[in-house]
This record gives sequence, C-alpha cells and structure tokens, in this order.
Amino acid sequence: MKKRIILVCLFISLSNTYGQDYQKSNVVLEGQQAPNFTIKLEKGKTINLSSLKGKVVLLNFFATWCGPCMVEMPILQQEVWAKYKENKNFVLMSFGRGHSAEEVNLFRDKKKFDFPIYADKDKSVYNLFATQYIPRNYLIDKNGIIVYSSIGYSPEEFEKMKEKINEIIK
Repeated sequence: MKKRIILVCLFISLSNTYGQDYQKSNVVLEGQQAPNFTIKLEKGKTINLSSLKGKVVLLNFFATWCGPCMVEMPILQQEVWAKYKENKNFVLMSFGRGHSAEEVNLFRDKKKFDFPIYADKDKSVYNLFATQYIPRNYLIDKNGIIVYSSIGYSPEEFEKMKEKINEIIK
C-alpha cells in the first residue's frame, strides 16, 4: 500500500512538472492576438497571416521524426482537411518545424497529403508561438484571435479542436 501511494504521488508530481513545462513553452495563449508572420511560397510569392483575417486559420506544427505527429497528420488530412478544404472561410497551414522545403515536399508526396505544408527550417514561425514540443495546433478565429491551442496528440484533444472549428466556421 505504501509503495502504491508513493507511486501515485510520484506520478502526480511528474504530471504537474510536465504540465508546467508545457505551459512554460507557450509564447502566446488562447485569447491573444496571433502573431503575424510572412512565409515564402514557391515562385517567389509570399503569404502573411494578417492577410487571412476574416478566415478561420488552423496552424499545425510537426516534424517528420515525431511519432505523435505521424499519428495526427493522417487524421488531420481525413477529418479536417477533407471536410473544410472547399470552404473559402478556412485555411490550414501545416509547418515542418526545422525542415527545408525539399524535405516537406518529399514528405508530403510520400505520405500523399494534399493539404498545404510549409517549411519552417529556422523555426522562425514556430518560435512566435512556442519554444518546444510538437505536434502543436493553433486555431485562429476570423478576428485573428487564438481561440484554441493544443500540445501533443490525443484523440480526445483532436475532437475538441474539431468541435471548436465547427463552432467558429459559421
């Protein structure tokens, strides 16, 4: 019994420590204005987040070596992108944190994803939102406010994100 109590206390302590680490890794929080950024697209074009005001934007950060990311991305393709890709009021931007354009293009082709995936080799976009941990999702409303964020992947958390998209896309 004593060992069980010690193990439970250790688990609670570790959970609180990691939970605090996750929270400390946030640069921006729900309820705050999403930081603006500009990314280079192919053929010299650029896009910036502020130009997407009036739309619901989902930012997804991943890495090709990240196990939870590899679980989440096919679900992102099937349950979010497939549903909203034709909706003119929705934008999905997925960023390969620490990856070059060549790496994300090869990855996208290999995995047969058809949603937009961008390189964030120097983590300049990622660092506007967080300091560590992936996958991460940030849902931004039509006014540019972060209305949902998640760290890591779980089916329950992903469902919450989908519900929030459904709620604000109208």
